[in-house]
Amino acid sequence: MALSLNNQCVLITGASSGIGQSCARLLAQAGARLILAARRKEKLKTLSDELQEKYQTQTLLLCVDVQERQTVTTALEGLPAAWKSIDVLINNAGLSRGLEKQYESPVQDWEEMIDTNMKGLLYVTRAVVPGMVARGRGHVVNIGSIAARQTYTGGSVYCATKAAVKSLSEGLKIDLLGTPVRVTNIEPGLVETEFSNVRFRGDDHRANSVYTGMTPLTPDDIADTIVFAVTRPAHVNISEIFVMPTDQSSVTHVHRRTV
Repeated sequence: MALSLNNQCVLITGASSGIGQSCARLLAQAGARLILAARRKEKLKTLSDELQEKYQTQTLLLCVDVQERQTVTTALEGLPAAWKSIDVLINNAGLSRGLEKQYESPVQDWEEMIDTNMKGLLYVTRAVVPGMVARGRGHVVNIGSIAARQTYTGGSVYCATKAAVKSLSEGLKIDLLGTPVRVTNIEPGLVETEFSNVRFRGDDHRANSVYTGMTPLTPDDIADTIVFAVTRPAHVNISEIFVMPTDQSSVTHVHRRTV
């Protein structure tokens, strides 16, 4: 029997856009209470107002950058009593920078990817999971990538960070063995979000070309897989979901129609 998300407390990082925003909407429909975390407070407020109007969703907004360990720790330790018992953590915050050769790419790009995709995920997980273990319930969902499985030209550091997410997810599940806390790693292929726009630092033309001639996944597609994973019966752990568009068969194999 599927688990109910009604009144469950869910923390979503990177909630201001893309997959995080879609997760917020689907989880709000399911009756969850949402802690929405991101750097852009205005976007969080707009999303919160929308969810309140449509679903009467209870939300708590956290304006945090997961790269900043002390900020993350302080924010999560300082949660109001009613919000401390987090049932589901969705580690969605992540980014990529550039497509330069590894030996020519800016070191700052490496640091942003490593600090967000790996260290940020660890900071949030470290702050949340001990409470889940103590309460005897919880689910951690990490947003990985097809890039964890196949390295592509110009993407080696990003791919390395997502390979780390895969290893961290598997390792966390090992560490949690004997507890009821579950761990799921979601590995999407091409999803049309702000991802490419961020990678190319606002170059809309270059970002849009990533999806030219093919039908990518949408953030809602990924949110739907997450809702599926977290509503399975308590004895079922969906360890990994690897999902691609029909127009994609690997990192480098994408079917594009003439436009």
